[in-house]
Amino acid sequence: MHLAYPAVLAVLLFCVGLYGVLVRRNAILVLISVELMLNAVNLNLVAFDVWLRDTLHAGQALTLFTITIAAAEIGIGLAIVLLVHRNRGTSDVDKLTDLAETGTEPDSASIAPTTDNTAETAADQALPAGGQTA
Repeated sequence: MHLAYPAVLAVLLFCVGLYGVLVRRNAILVLISVELMLNAVNLNLVAFDVWLRDTLHAGQALTLFTITIAAAEIGIGLAIVLLVHRNRGTSDVDKLTDLAETGTEPDSASIAPTTDNTAETAADQALPAGGQTA
C-alpha cells in the first residue's frame, strides 16, 4: 500500500477541520470540526503503523486512546454547549464573552476603601473573628 493516499486524505481532513474551527461560529460545528481533525490524526497513525509493519501495533493502540479521548471530549463538550444554550439561548461562540477581558485594568486610585477612617479600618482588621477584644 502506498503511504501517499492515506496521508493526502488525512491532510485534506485536517484542513477541512481546521477551516471549520477557525470559521464556524456555532459551537456544535466547532466540535464536529475538532472531531474531523482527530480522525485525520487517527488515519495517519494507522497508515504509518501498517507502512512500518510494527509488530507491537503502537499506531493502532494510540488510535484507540485518541478515540477514547475524543469520545470523552465530545461528551463533555456537548454537555457544556447544551448548558450554555439553555442559559443564553444561543450556541454562537462569538456572543459568549462573559469571561472576556475588557482591556481596562482598574488602577489603585479608583478602588475606594469602604470607610474613610484608616485607623478604624486597621483596628477592625486586628479584632478576632467574634469582633470583641479579649
